[in-house]
Amino acid sequence: MTNLLEGKNALVFGVANERSIAWGITQAFHQHGAKIGLSYAGEALEKRVRPLAESIGCGFVESCDVASDEQIYKVAEKTSEAFGQIDILVHAIGFANRDELQGAYYNTSRAGFHLAMDISVYSFTAMAKAFQPLMNPGGSLITITYYGSEKVMPNYNVMGVAKAALEASVRYLANDLGKQNVRVNAISAGPIRTLAASGVSGFKEMYRQFTEVAPLRLSISAADVGNAAVFLASD
Repeated sequence: MTNLLEGKNALVFGVANERSIAWGITQAFHQHGAKIGLSYAGEALEKRVRPLAESIGCGFVESCDVASDEQIYKVAEKTSEAFGQIDILVHAIGFANRDELQGAYYNTSRAGFHLAMDISVYSFTAMAKAFQPLMNPGGSLITITYYGSEKVMPNYNVMGVAKAALEASVRYLANDLGKQNVRVNAISAGPIRTLAASGVSGFKEMYRQFTEVAPLRLSISAADVGNAAVFLASD
């Protein structure tokens, strides 16, 4: 296999377990020779994430509450100490309360709306600001979006609105960071069986229907997303 990311340092936010999109991206980066650091959300996930990190020889594993600028900057500081500069930053993070992912969108609570936007959208902007000084020219920022940002998907609700805002953020960040030769992209994956997806009411039916109408009649895997991320992160 060609090592498309040989000599590159990558930091991946959002690994929760072996089915995470973030983990699929991490595995693909590892296979292509990148040196990797991982970040996860909270102590509850540490027991799942550390064994995964060990399986690829990753020694940089840090917890980060992305709703906290202080914690984001703390991880950035530790990243600088461990890697110096980085070439790739992956934001594979999205969250909304389960109650907001069923029924009518107009029932979204104000607090639930703020939470979804903060975790799913603003965190990417906050990371871009914190890690911008560490990005090598030619580097790449990558986030994950979904078709529900463009079309109404049953029960996706506030996450669809959040993903639309995330995509707008990508465009503005691309304009800002392009001046230092850093790319910013979003990968729009189809429905994938992840911990986050399990919170969307009716996801199993959505997943089945997608496979039936996809041109190849195949479902999307985290590995597929990982390969797309390698392309975007490579030279």
